[in-house]
Amino acid sequence: MAVSVSTKMEGKKAKFKGKKLRVAIIGCGGIAQAHMKAYKNIPEVEIVAGVDILQERLDGMHENWGIPKNALFKDWNVMLKKIKPDAVDVCTPNGVHCAPVVDACNFGCHAMVEKPMAMTPAECEKMIAAAKKKNVKLSVGFQQRYRDNSKALLQARDEGRFGNIMFVKCQALRRRGIPNWGVFGQKDLQGGGPMIDIGVHILEAAWDFMGSPKPVAASGNCWTYIGNKEEKTKVRSSWPNWDYKTYTVEDLAIGQIRFDNGAILQIESSFAAHIGQNDIMNFTAMGTEGGCSWEDAVIYTDMHDSMFNMTPAYIPGVDWTEMFTRKLQNWVDGCLKGTPLRASGEIGLGVQKMLDGIYRSAEAGKEVVIK
Repeated sequence: MAVSVSTKMEGKKAKFKGKKLRVAIIGCGGIAQAHMKAYKNIPEVEIVAGVDILQERLDGMHENWGIPKNALFKDWNVMLKKIKPDAVDVCTPNGVHCAPVVDACNFGCHAMVEKPMAMTPAECEKMIAAAKKKNVKLSVGFQQRYRDNSKALLQARDEGRFGNIMFVKCQALRRRGIPNWGVFGQKDLQGGGPMIDIGVHILEAAWDFMGSPKPVAASGNCWTYIGNKEEKTKVRSSWPNWDYKTYTVEDLAIGQIRFDNGAILQIESSFAAHIGQNDIMNFTAMGTEGGCSWEDAVIYTDMHDSMFNMTPAYIPGVDWTEMFTRKLQNWVDGCLKGTPLRASGEIGLGVQKMLDGIYRSAEAGKEVVIK
């Protein structure tokens, strides 16, 4: 059943003599296609099956990636029994993250799951328990920590250039960017709106930069004022005509997390907001010895009795395939070689607790404890 994901890579794959990881893709939509492109760069992997409830997506896996028709399924449990993969890569909507991961782990498969890890911390804990029980590797698809700007700032942090990091402000903002495909506007299937969908990206990158301190409390609020209005779907934008009738998530969410070391993280996230710029993804940090801006990896500090801004002469631009390759390679190496996972299930749980805390606070109208 094993197939190459690219004839272009056959020569490279043929040179790899070690054990290959036989991976099945569960959820064959858009994000799975990004994973498939990345797997072209990982010769240790063989894609052995695809699972999706939509026939057209299964057809696409056959037509675009050469997966045999008898290796395409609509039920992941049937696939697990017939194909017996070494690992699964779960690229389903948020509400269908937990079940396939737990079932695959119970079957003895390693698992990669896209962000956010699940809908709730309880689901994350169930996934972690299943992986530990079978001694398999569970990783979460947080690719922002693999960007070159992230790597540069982590190196600077480890050299002590920031001292104690006291405050981080995160922004994941769109002026008008409500997805007009998928189930991104349906809270029962996604768990929330921009905070859980795009806010999670910058939240996890910032938390990683901070050294992943323990979150102890959250406060936040959410507002819906555009996405559920028919007339707003006609406003000219790159993603018009979303399904306002099924829109049950927030347009804008603001949150604050307190950590056990006294540090504070604030986050702003929107699908739709009246702001001057269409797409903002950044965090800024303040420490006792220096600060920084994540997007451009600029460091602010004091040197030679002067205030210095240290700007990199060159930081590579965003290469999504490269980022996805790095995150998937880390997981593959963990599965085959036992090397440490950069984004383990425990990291996914920590991020989920913060997201959950912000949403719980918004509902309660007060700060809530994170346990």
